[in-house]
Amino acid sequence: MDFNSGSGGGGGGNELHNNQFYQCEENKPLLGEMSEGNNNTKLGAGPCKRTLHHCSSSGMRYKLLHEGDIQVCVVKHPRTFLSKILTSKFLRRWEPHHLTLTESSLTSATPTGYMETSLSYSSIEDLQLLSWDNAPKYCVQLSFPGGTVLLQAANSYLRDQWFHSLQWKKKIYKYRKVLNNPSRWDVVLKEIRALVDMALTSPLQDESIHQAPLHIISTLLAENSNLSTQDHENIIVAIAPLLENNHPPPDLCEFFCKHCRERPRSMVVIEVFTPVVQRILKHNMDFGKCPRLRLFTQEYILALNELNAGMEVVKKFVHSMHGPTGQCPHPRVLPNLVAVCLAAIYSCYEEFINSRDNSPSLKEIRNGCQQQNDRKPPIPPQPPPPIPTNPILVELERNNNSANARRKGGPSGGDSEPNLIDCLLVSPAVNTLSIQLPAQADRVLGCFALILKMLSDYDDWRPALASLLQPIPFPKEALAHAKFTKELKYVIQRFAEDPRQEVHSCLLSVRSGKDGWFQLYSPGGVACDDDGELFASMVHILMGSCYKTKKFLLSLAENKLGPCMLLALRGNQTMVEILCLMLEYNIIENKDTQLQIISTLESTQVGLRMYEQLCDRQRELKELQRKGGPTRLTLPSKSTDADLARLLSSGSFGNLENLSLAFTNVTSACAEQLIKLPSLKQLNLWSTQFGDAGLRLLSEHLACLQVLNLCETPVTDAGLLALSSMKSLCSLNMNSTKLTADTYEDLKVILPYNSCQMQMYTE
Repeated sequence: MDFNSGSGGGGGGNELHNNQFYQCEENKPLLGEMSEGNNNTKLGAGPCKRTLHHCSSSGMRYKLLHEGDIQVCVVKHPRTFLSKILTSKFLRRWEPHHLTLTESSLTSATPTGYMETSLSYSSIEDLQLLSWDNAPKYCVQLSFPGGTVLLQAANSYLRDQWFHSLQWKKKIYKYRKVLNNPSRWDVVLKEIRALVDMALTSPLQDESIHQAPLHIISTLLAENSNLSTQDHENIIVAIAPLLENNHPPPDLCEFFCKHCRERPRSMVVIEVFTPVVQRILKHNMDFGKCPRLRLFTQEYILALNELNAGMEVVKKFVHSMHGPTGQCPHPRVLPNLVAVCLAAIYSCYEEFINSRDNSPSLKEIRNGCQQQNDRKPPIPPQPPPPIPTNPILVELERNNNSANARRKGGPSGGDSEPNLIDCLLVSPAVNTLSIQLPAQADRVLGCFALILKMLSDYDDWRPALASLLQPIPFPKEALAHAKFTKELKYVIQRFAEDPRQEVHSCLLSVRSGKDGWFQLYSPGGVACDDDGELFASMVHILMGSCYKTKKFLLSLAENKLGPCMLLALRGNQTMVEILCLMLEYNIIENKDTQLQIISTLESTQVGLRMYEQLCDRQRELKELQRKGGPTRLTLPSKSTDADLARLLSSGSFGNLENLSLAFTNVTSACAEQLIKLPSLKQLNLWSTQFGDAGLRLLSEHLACLQVLNLCETPVTDAGLLALSSMKSLCSLNMNSTKLTADTYEDLKVILPYNSCQMQMYTE
């Protein structure tokens, strides 16, 4: 069908040319005011009545049509014959068609007859609603050069729906073409305002009615990035009304983010972006599907932080999202704010996270390997040297997993991936990782860590916040960063102080076998910077609720016995009570460990008093103590020289044969206490600050020492040469010390060959 062909002839006298009924839309502005009218008004016989609807918010509402069934009739004629033809009693035949309203044209599913070819929106000159006497038809008239297309609907509502849908499609098509090739930005701004007004006044109710203009403007901005600052603000202000009830599309979010970064102090940020961000936080359901909404919210908060009032403005914003009452009425606000904070904090460590390929894997961390950039090239395999009859054995104890298992009193794990926090606790490579954030990342971290603090101050938000943070959803680099864990400590304190079980129970691991905040902030944990005060507070609140059970005590004994003993040694009453309960409930089965706990309790006044009260109830404890001191003793990590002195002075340790000070903070000064242990045969000083002075003192007094672990200590050749007088020594670990090859050869000569086997492992 040719829509551009016309029918011939026409009598001038019979022509009913009525200009008020016929206005070519090409000569109208893109958003033309349409006069109100009643579709069913009958003005008597004569010309047909054409009425235009005014799109007001108080009128009927329609859903935007994308396709539907309708009757079609096409009349080819000169424009001057239109009224005469339509007022006649005869119309051509009607054809049923299933029409689709595409982005650019009106197309039939069966391209035959009247709709053999698509009708482009650009060829439609005018749209009218039609009605006439004696033959009520619900028609929409589409005028094109040389003819008219009539669409007949089943009722007036469906006819109006087709009319408004076609009108919307035609105008949005025109705006897309006009704004696709802008010439003057003052004209473009007027067209944007008209487009926004058209969307706001349209009687169509559909998500695309507001989203389509936003996408058009978004495309325009993406293709024209060199706009002036004033143009930026003018466009944002122009589209602001559309954003009151709609999320901005992704490209528009990028535009908003750029404005927040470049002009954070602009009033547009406060006046326009604030309601947009508030709506995102209140109504967004999945940031995973809309990550740029989360990024825009993040940039908006950072822009608020750049204002003169800084975090006070951010605090007011968070309070506005909660509301003035004690209960927040918006259930989505908290999880959305937490998601924004987590993403922002993750971005601060993105540089470190992306370089993980050059860092040890979890299994390597578990085994104590160094980072790849610190590793030495592998030594080519060499044939083993001939083993002398009696060389000195130099042990290697590089398996951190085994050491961790020994400290926990359990077997070492298999080949499965270790716990994330265990990796941080055990690995010197990560534990001593020095993270220096760039200035901007440091500001971002401070801002969003403070927001987490604000969230924890609201009583109604605290249970959900604790639940969201219970799995520790932060990268391991953040947990190894002292500034971050120090900032987050306030949040954990709020959880510990909350009397509700649903809150403070979230300090524990999310499931068995995994660590939680309780372990992370315990003495020896990477986040502990207060000598265990927060840990003691957490234990106190947990023991004061329903966790005062044998199961919880057993968990402490298996995983946190060292920190509990260290704090009890320093006089913490809660930990003294914990150790007494462990003895009373027979939690500890190992006799040496029981004796070590007794010695710890007797080292302080409060511990001695509570232990004596316990002994009055359980006479068997006195019997245990009469048998002598323990034969094995392991000091908790982070213990100091003073802690060791306090412990050894509290009871009898004449039977002590095996002492482990690995991963503690002891120095050479503790040698004054060690030489008082005449039966000591095995001493583990792995990863301590024990130096040459202490080594010389040990060599003079501990003649019975058989096993000595000096791995990763600052001892040098001068101190190691003093070991030549220790004739009973049969196992010596000098790995990662400053031992030189010459001293090693001297030791081989000085120490007797008949005592043990020796191999050389040094760095």
